[in-house]
Amino acid sequence: MTYTKQTLAKTFDHTFLKAYATNADLERLCQQAKEIGAAMVAINTEWTKFCKEQLKGSDVHVGAAISFPLGQSGLKSKLDECRNAIEDGADEIDYVIHIGKAKMHDWDYLKKEMEEMVSLCHASNKICKVIFENCYLEKEEIKALAEIAKEVKPDFIKTSTGFGTGGATVEDVKLMVETVQGEVKVKAAGGIRDWKTCKAMLEAGAQRIGTSSSLKILEEFEAQA
Repeated sequence: MTYTKQTLAKTFDHTFLKAYATNADLERLCQQAKEIGAAMVAINTEWTKFCKEQLKGSDVHVGAAISFPLGQSGLKSKLDECRNAIEDGADEIDYVIHIGKAKMHDWDYLKKEMEEMVSLCHASNKICKVIFENCYLEKEEIKALAEIAKEVKPDFIKTSTGFGTGGATVEDVKLMVETVQGEVKVKAAGGIRDWKTCKAMLEAGAQRIGTSSSLKILEEFEAQA
């Protein structure tokens, strides 16, 4: 696919998920997202209502990160946090799976978790993205999760939080894309800080890019255009 600056920006989930986030940080994030025409701002749930107000009148979505970044809060807590984020105005939900359950190959639990989170989001017409955190998983575990997603049908499966020991890789994006066979989209996130890396992820089949380096990537894209 050939990109323009505008269509490239529309693949970005412009991100600020730091523990030390302030009003000024989130105001800046939302202003930048509006200026470049990003798909979404990715923020911790506390900031959902604040960012919704900042983005009023724009088509930039507010995306809340649920059970972030560890995925260990339990399904009831995930559902409660998700429900609260939707009530506060979230347009999209990125939740972290129970990674320990994936390491234990408890696929029934993970299918139930995915079904309930996706059902809650879709009942409110919200986009649901499922974060695998691939750096902790074997290839067969990534494939097994993608096969569950192919059946449950969240909107996206996502490589990483950006807070683990590694981020997105081209190999993992290709594996996820191949496994879901077009039934689910793939989001690449974690360590995508330049146009070269971003381009590789898009060419591998990712349709969303999670990054805090959106402006830098766009500058590099324009410079080589």
